[in-house]
Amino acid sequence: MFSKSLTTILLDIGNVIVDVNFSVFCDQVAERSGDEADIYDKFCIGSFKEDFDSGRVSISGFLKTLRGDPLVRNISVKEIRNAWQDIFSLTPGCSEGINLLKKRYRVWIMSDTDPLHFTFLLNTFPVLHAMERYYVSYEHGFLKNSPEAFRHVLQTSAIGAAELLLIDDKAENCEACRSEGIGSIRFTGWNDIIERFEM
Repeated sequence: MFSKSLTTILLDIGNVIVDVNFSVFCDQVAERSGDEADIYDKFCIGSFKEDFDSGRVSISGFLKTLRGDPLVRNISVKEIRNAWQDIFSLTPGCSEGINLLKKRYRVWIMSDTDPLHFTFLLNTFPVLHAMERYYVSYEHGFLKNSPEAFRHVLQTSAIGAAELLLIDDKAENCEACRSEGIGSIRFTGWNDIIERFEM
């Protein structure tokens, strides 16, 4: 089912390698009960989060903006940082699945993420270690819903589109990937991935 030229898996992090629960962050920092949903809309999705993920907002700028927002209770920048990072848990089956992929292909990380999250993830989850390459949005400036993110991979890796396959949980990222001639699998769980690659 896969291209005979396939050599390299582009593997997403969020909701693939780790489950992401932003409600933990929102609950910890909300000034009042009921503010959690507004905090989620303002900081966990949307343009400000995209700017942070794309490297257009610095770590200090991100934390200071949260610290000064009336939705956020009066806590220290360190407490906000810790709450922002305390949202991840390992996705069931990912270690087995990644080991299977690594036996057959190179596995590169490709993730829309910010520097606070990425540093925490590397320090917390050993399964993310020893990948050959890491394409993270805050470094190169492109989100995966944009074909430019995949053009960047093609240009900097010097390998052809037929050699690559994206595994990602978001349909729009898979569509952007395919627009550049790269195959994709919409992630629904590691059992599905393991079954596909064991065939």
